[in-house]
Amino acid sequence: MQLEDIYTFFETRSPIFLNPEVTVCYILHTLLQNDVHGTELIQHLEQHHPSLRVSDVVLYLALKFLEREELIVRYVEPMEEQNQPRQMFRLVPEACTRAQDLAQLWERFVTYR
Repeated sequence: MQLEDIYTFFETRSPIFLNPEVTVCYILHTLLQNDVHGTELIQHLEQHHPSLRVSDVVLYLALKFLEREELIVRYVEPMEEQNQPRQMFRLVPEACTRAQDLAQLWERFVTYR
């Protein structure tokens, strides 16, 4: 190992992949702001937290979990420019308090990781 290796490590680190628990908190944090579709969740994470990633599998498992827990609902949004409608996710109004609690865990995660 050389000193330059240490600098290189921190400059070219591999992204950190979110686990399902953190992904649930991330989704709720985002849904407190507005409705989203799955691809948008991935893009938003990459834009706002470049060192973090979420796999498609973990994202959709987390979304299914939140649907089963009745914290979010899925709906279809027609898209004028494309033939295929887009599946959107919305926070259930009754889940706002729980979502805020879990969103705070996300904020702590990105602040202190």
